[in-house]
Amino acid sequence: MNKTPEAMGGRPIIPPDTPFNPALFNHSMRQFGHTGFIGMEYRSHGENWIELALPWREDLVGDPETGVLASGPIVSMLDNATSMSVWALRGRFHPQVTLDLRVDYVRAATPGKTVFAWAECYRLKRSMAFVRGLAHDGDIADPVAHAAGIFIQVEPESWAATKGDAA
Repeated sequence: MNKTPEAMGGRPIIPPDTPFNPALFNHSMRQFGHTGFIGMEYRSHGENWIELALPWREDLVGDPETGVLASGPIVSMLDNATSMSVWALRGRFHPQVTLDLRVDYVRAATPGKTVFAWAECYRLKRSMAFVRGLAHDGDIADPVAHAAGIFIQVEPESWAATKGDAA
C-alpha cells in the first residue's frame, strides 16, 4: 500500500502509537484542510481533556445581518476537541472514527467573540471512547453548545487505505 502524502490526499501521515502532543498536533493540522481553514487553535489540555478556540471571523458568519458565527465551524471544533481528548487520555495517537456525535446547539454565539471548546474523554474501552464537551464564548456556565459522542478505535492497518485500495 502506498502511504505517501500524495497518495493520502495530502494528509499528514501520523504513525499509530505516536506520542500525542496536542499543541504540536494542532499546529500540524492547521496546515491542512478544514482545521486550518476555519482557524481552530489549541489552548490547553490535561490528562483527559482538551481546550480549543475558534476566533470570530467574518467569513465564518452564518447570518450577515447579526454577525453570528455559523453553527458548522462550532460543531467541527467540538468534533476535533472530543477526538483530541481521547488521544490526550491515551497519551498517544491511535486511529479512530466518529461513531456518534450529538451536538445540542443551545444558543447563538455572541458576534465578535472567540468561541472555546472544552472536551473530555470520560471513559476509554478497548474499542470505544466516550466523550463529552461544550462550547462557550467566554462564560462556561452559559454554553453555546453541548456535545456527547463515541469514537471507535480502528486497527492501524485498516486506517489509511489509498485511493487504489478502495473497493
